[in-house]
This record gives sequence, structure tokens and C-alpha cells, in this order.
Amino acid sequence: MSDISDLTALESELAAAIGQAADLDALEDLRVRALGKKGRVTELLKGLGRMTPEERQEMGPRLNGLKGRIADEIAARKAALEDAALEARLQGERIDLTLPAPDRPAGSIHPVSQVMDELAEIFADMGFAIAEGPDIEDDFHNFTALNIPPEHPARQMHDTFYLEAPDGAAPKLLRTHTSPVQIRTMMTQPPPLRIIAPGRTYRSDSDATHTPMFHQVEGLVIDETTHMGHLKGTLEAFVKAFFEKDDVAMRFRPSYFPFTEPSAELDIRCSFAGGRVTIGEGDRWLEILGCGMVHPNVLTACNLDPEVYQGFAWGCGIDRLAMLKYGMTDLRAFFDSDLRWLRHYGFSAFDVPGLAGGLSS
Repeated sequence: MSDISDLTALESELAAAIGQAADLDALEDLRVRALGKKGRVTELLKGLGRMTPEERQEMGPRLNGLKGRIADEIAARKAALEDAALEARLQGERIDLTLPAPDRPAGSIHPVSQVMDELAEIFADMGFAIAEGPDIEDDFHNFTALNIPPEHPARQMHDTFYLEAPDGAAPKLLRTHTSPVQIRTMMTQPPPLRIIAPGRTYRSDSDATHTPMFHQVEGLVIDETTHMGHLKGTLEAFVKAFFEKDDVAMRFRPSYFPFTEPSAELDIRCSFAGGRVTIGEGDRWLEILGCGMVHPNVLTACNLDPEVYQGFAWGCGIDRLAMLKYGMTDLRAFFDSDLRWLRHYGFSAFDVPGLAGGLSS
């Protein structure tokens, strides 16, 4: 049997070897030689069966203590080696983000984001604020307050995405337009109001010019003196600024919308040649938005007196505006995440819209 001095010498020898292990492979080899099935410490533990009861009572705790201390030292050394290996890897894989990376594809601003920035720039210059609202709406804000009757086709499931609701509760829905933002604004802010409401909207439709999720921008002005002349002047200034044309022929055609009276659709003169739409010239007309004076029933639903207040509203598709201005032909490509399309139609982060130098210069 080994005496106490032999155990002390063995522990010192193994501890020194553990501390000098250069890598994880060397440390594992040392663990096997010390604590493996045929390891030096293991062989000593096997010898306990040949000892007398008195000897086992003395040497058992000493050998088990030795095994535990060696195992702890190996674990500590392993942790230190793993930390050192990780640090070396981190140092070797470091990327300096302050340097340019010409071999990597550059990101770009999506056309929808660019057009939203252009709209914000145009209407901010005219004194409009930007208002936002939730994508998930209730029936009141999306339909009832906008004077849309219960039998209107827009309320049906073939046109609107309804969400499941508990038994007996009215179902929520994905907003079909950004008009609920106008309702929420009129119900929470006193007139005069002058806002635009850009954002995502949802309808059950999909083809080359329609997608289930798309983007709209709507405008609203409420005060005591606004009339159709102000609506026409606002939209004329918007069209000229957005399409960057000094002279754009416009016409207003009578139309019907539940939430405006009188209502109209705005057409602009254009030409179709070579598979491309050119704004501001030619002998064709293109409808770009709907508008009108806010219906008295809408004002009443928002707790505004229609005998005192009046105003106008308008709305159009942001994706459609982008298609017209930048020559895109298929709305579905906006949401395909095709890098080739994004590189072609995307904008540099430095192309910040500004009226002084031109929106898309």
C-alpha cells in the first residue's frame, strides 16, 4: 500500500502536469492516465479491497479526497483552456465594422419606404402632422364610424380579414384602410386638424396590382372654413411635388365613398408608350386617388358638430404611387424580397428626400 508521502508526491506530480497541459487534448490524455479505468489514482482505489478494515478506514477518505481534488483541478484547467480558445477565436474572427466592405452587397432603401419619406416631406412642408394607429382594429373604427353600412361588401369575409374571437365577442379585423387613424384622431384631438396617416393595410385580394398586404396614405383636414377649393389646391400641390412636374393636368370626377360627400376621384394626364407610364403629358387619364368632403355622419360619430366643423379627406395607395413614379409593373415584386429587384429599384441611404433639391435627385 501507498503511504501518505507517496500520495502527497503523486498529487504534486499530477497537479504540476495538469497546470502544464497545453491544450484540451493533452488535458484529456492526462485525465485518462490519472482517473481512467486504468489510471494511477483508480488503481490505488482498487487496492482498497485488499486492505484490512483499519487500513481502509484510513486510506479510503485520503484516496477519495485525492480523486476529488485531481478532478477539480482538471475541470478548472479545462475551463481556462476553453476560455483561452474562445478568446483566440474571437480575436481571429473579429470584423472591423468601421471599414468599408466592398466585397459584400450594399443594403438599400425599399421603394415603399422611400415614397413614405417623400410623402412626409411634401405634407410636412404644407403643415401636416403624421398620425398612426393600430393594424388590428374593431368594427366601429374601421366601418361604423366611417358611415359604412352593415350590408356594404367591404364588411364581408371575401374582402376583409377577420380574427377569431371568443364566443359572444365581436371579432377584431386587420384594418382595410388607414381611415381608422382619422377617426381616432378626431375623437382624441380637438380641431383644427391637419394630418396624414401612412401605414400598412390588408384586404383579401392578390394579383399583379393587388396584394393581401399593401400600404396606404390618407390625409385629413378639419376646421370651420375648409371647402373643396382647399382640397383641390392641396392635391394639386401634392401631385406636382411628388411627380416633380411643374404642370400636371388634373380632373375631378364625381364618385361615391360612404365617408365623404361630395366625393370625387382624381385623374391626372399621362401617356402609355413602350410599356411605361409618363405623367404630365399625353392624351390619356389615370386615376390615382379618391377624395371628398368629410361626411357629416362621420363628424357626428367622432363627437364633432357638423354644423360647426367641416373638412376634406383623401387616400391613395403608396405602392401604386411608387409604381407610377419609378416604372414598376408588378406589385407582387414589392414583397418578394428578391435582392436583384431591390438592388435595381432600391435607394441609397443617402437619398434623403428634400423639396429644395428635388425629391428623387
